[in-house]
Amino acid sequence: MKRRVYVETSVISYLTSRPSRDLVVAGRQQLTHTWWETRRPTFDLVVSQVVLDEIRAGDSDAAERRLASIAGLPLLDVTPEVGELAAALIERVPLPAQAAADAAHIATAACHGVEFVLTWNVAHIANAALRRRVEAVCLAEGYAAPILCTPDELMEDPDV
Repeated sequence: MKRRVYVETSVISYLTSRPSRDLVVAGRQQLTHTWWETRRPTFDLVVSQVVLDEIRAGDSDAAERRLASIAGLPLLDVTPEVGELAAALIERVPLPAQAAADAAHIATAACHGVEFVLTWNVAHIANAALRRRVEAVCLAEGYAAPILCTPDELMEDPDV
């Protein structure tokens, strides 16, 4: 059975955006493309309504590319339990109120037992300084915390 990966919005944005002249962004775009081409087949990818809402926003052409990239991926429900865990993350990690969608991504993955959250959001999701607090809140609420990582961190086989 393949491991599940919740694909957060920033990964989809890097995958589908026009090449950047910014070296850091361009590097992340290349890593995202490489991960998508080489590692994606080894996982079962999932998204949520939160992802759909975020990728539909903005330029309509860009939104179409983002939506096309995830066509056919299973959609996880954003249940009341997800909302409760997201609220706990905002309050007890703590995450800023404007990071409500970020908390919802983590909570959705945790409530559905998804092993990884793949993201380029290192401010509020794949943030080493916050990781232990996120894990503690998830555990206190009865959920295993997903592994919060960037595509480069999930480039190698996690079973090795």
